[in-house]
Amino acid sequence: MKYTIQKDAAVPAYLQLYRQLRDDITNEIYPYESKLPSKRLVADETGLSTVTVEHAYSLLCDEGYAEARQRCGYFVAFRRDDGFAVASPRERELLPMDFSVCPSKASWEFPFSVLTKTMRRVMSDYGQAILERSPGAGCLPLREAIRQYLARSRGILAETAQIVIGSGAEYLYGLIVELMGRKRIYAVESPSYQKIEQVYRASEVRYEMLPLGKDGIDSSALWASQATVLHITPYRSFPSGVTASASKRHEYLRWAAKDSRYLVEDDYESEFSVSRKPEETLFSDTADDNVIYMNTFSQTISPSLRAGYMVLPAHLVPVFEKKLGFYSCTVPTYIQLVLSELIAGGDFERHINRVRRKKRRELRA
Repeated sequence: MKYTIQKDAAVPAYLQLYRQLRDDITNEIYPYESKLPSKRLVADETGLSTVTVEHAYSLLCDEGYAEARQRCGYFVAFRRDDGFAVASPRERELLPMDFSVCPSKASWEFPFSVLTKTMRRVMSDYGQAILERSPGAGCLPLREAIRQYLARSRGILAETAQIVIGSGAEYLYGLIVELMGRKRIYAVESPSYQKIEQVYRASEVRYEMLPLGKDGIDSSALWASQATVLHITPYRSFPSGVTASASKRHEYLRWAAKDSRYLVEDDYESEFSVSRKPEETLFSDTADDNVIYMNTFSQTISPSLRAGYMVLPAHLVPVFEKKLGFYSCTVPTYIQLVLSELIAGGDFERHINRVRRKKRRELRA
């Protein structure tokens, strides 16, 4: 019991105490029928008078969170499955945060109210399961939700076993190096997202920088390359903004069809395309089972979640399990379950469709 009262706050002391007690009750720190701390104990800890404490307890009783029993004290009357309406979270002073080193907020940021509602529901529905260790490749509910989402929105047909969850793109880049091996030569767009090159450099693998033209990697540089793994962002390369044309995409597939080559398709920001039909992916277009598809939730929900995923070619799944199956998943179980609820419940796609409609309106304006 660590209740603190800010004596100089605008909120009265009894109300501060009431809110802290109420939150402990609704979060089941004090479960149904359990006894609450005595008025004298709370008064001694907080420095309040017993009259003030009694005022807070009376308010809890009035609202149905607790009940007073003669000569016994106060007991919890709240049960979550009663459908009791939980009051809004307590107000508190927040420490200022410095966002000056962070990118500016996107105009299409995910609705915070939807996110918090989903987080509360996951905590309520899953309970202590959110504290369990995730399987190495990720929790099954999230992997299955991603599988279904990719099938209906991106034309990617894959098995759940092909999907691997990881904490953001950079972590997944590193896993790809471990999976494909350090003897290979990798190729990267130039210019490209700086961290792609940094990961390959830190992994001490050989890599080539292939210059971008107006519709993708320059053809002469591509076919002259000695690389056997090509890392591309065909929808919108960052920072150049170059989008690979349909012809260039097929050229990438022709290149990969030779000599056991692979493509790493980083599908950055493609969900927010203004096209009326979903953007085609190289993963869904190849017949050679040689494309590793990658995406994250950094743009679509929030970069602070540090969650992404990759879809492996089917024949690489047993290789991954043998070489890297011992790795622990780097995304907390709780975050994975929140993401699975957002996708399976439709909130994720509703947000994407809302943003796409907004972008279309802006283009017409």
